[in-house]
Amino acid sequence: MTGKQTFTMIKPDAMANGDMGNIIQAITDAGFKCKALKLTQLQLNQAEAFYEIHNERPFYNDLCDFMSSGPIIAAILEKDNAVEDFRKLIGATDPLKADENTIRNRWGTSLSYNAVHGSDSDENAIRESNFFFSEIERLQ
Repeated sequence: MTGKQTFTMIKPDAMANGDMGNIIQAITDAGFKCKALKLTQLQLNQAEAFYEIHNERPFYNDLCDFMSSGPIIAAILEKDNAVEDFRKLIGATDPLKADENTIRNRWGTSLSYNAVHGSDSDENAIRESNFFFSEIERLQ
């Protein structure tokens, strides 16, 4: 059974480009309901903790530096089949390979600057949501 919630972040590149409103509109137009939303900026140690799963990968340090370089919007989204549907909505990690009209195709500019993060499993959606949001910050 698939979960009804997923987690996303609008990344510093999309924030700097002023794309956050358009991205949120695309998400809600796709039928997702926002259960929690936060404008924040990660400190380097927070980015390192969030992306700890990738700490052995060659891109880890650059990713953490980038994700702590400017403001982000973190959100918990709700919809049936949330993780899978959101992954389809955002498209491939590389915007050049993402399907037309996906979020990354429309607002991402490179593999590194791909506009949004989206959870890749129900388990990670829970872990990532809990990283950013307490129970009191979530709509029931």
